[in-house]
Amino acid sequence: MRKFVLFLSLLVLACSCTAISSLIHDDEVVAKVGRYKLYRSDLSRYIPESVSPEDSARLAANYINTWAQEYLYMQVAEQQLSKAEMDVTAELEDYRHSLIRFRYEQRYINDRLDTLITEEQLNEYYTAHLDEFKLSRPVLKVRFLNILKDSPYLAQIVDAMSVEEEGRVPEADTLGAAYALKYYDRSETWTDAAQLALLFGVDASRMLSALKDNLIIIEPEDRGDVMVAYVCDIQREGTAPLEYVEDRIRDIIISNRKHKLLKSLEQDLLTDALERKNFVIYQQ
Repeated sequence: MRKFVLFLSLLVLACSCTAISSLIHDDEVVAKVGRYKLYRSDLSRYIPESVSPEDSARLAANYINTWAQEYLYMQVAEQQLSKAEMDVTAELEDYRHSLIRFRYEQRYINDRLDTLITEEQLNEYYTAHLDEFKLSRPVLKVRFLNILKDSPYLAQIVDAMSVEEEGRVPEADTLGAAYALKYYDRSETWTDAAQLALLFGVDASRMLSALKDNLIIIEPEDRGDVMVAYVCDIQREGTAPLEYVEDRIRDIIISNRKHKLLKSLEQDLLTDALERKNFVIYQQ
């Protein structure tokens, strides 16, 4: 009788476990690598509901292949590596230390970093490091226009954007915004020649060879538009203008300040630990 009751108890327990397992993974298996299984519910979390059936199928195939590669590596590694080689405890602990240190350093820097940079500090760094700011390509200040060749406003906009008379530039801005395919005024900021050339669809040397009387005019073949740039200023070589490298100098100064803060933190930690006898070096 006791055996029969025990058997019934085990049977109920087994059924309960099966039911729980079914609730957890009552799902279709879409891929399998050895003992590892990918369920449809796992796959569906990766695919947005808004995508088309074609995109959904493509994303699913990509995810399944990526998942399979990951677990195929795991399967081969488990077969080929020794138990010692499979033990990554030390590496995980090193990574944990690095991650915690990084997070604390970020907190420390955020609490103490002075991000204010004055014009005097910019000029001081620029003057002391002129050799670091040599131009590799010309830089330009321009007004750029892309417009249909047969536009009745073409000549008027080009004329207005090509002079510095008071009132004419706003006229070019207004007409350009209304009738051009693209118009912008970068006459106050320096632009790399290679960046500007992208707007013309040519390389920088081809664009600069078209520069005549402060105008660059390029008409693409088999198209109905023309692109024009009025060059307000150009520097072809030498040390880059301060305005052009100002953001770069700001990044350098901020980076140097971060480095000094971290070096100071390291030294302060050691000094404090030694004074408190929290860090002891024994006689070797």
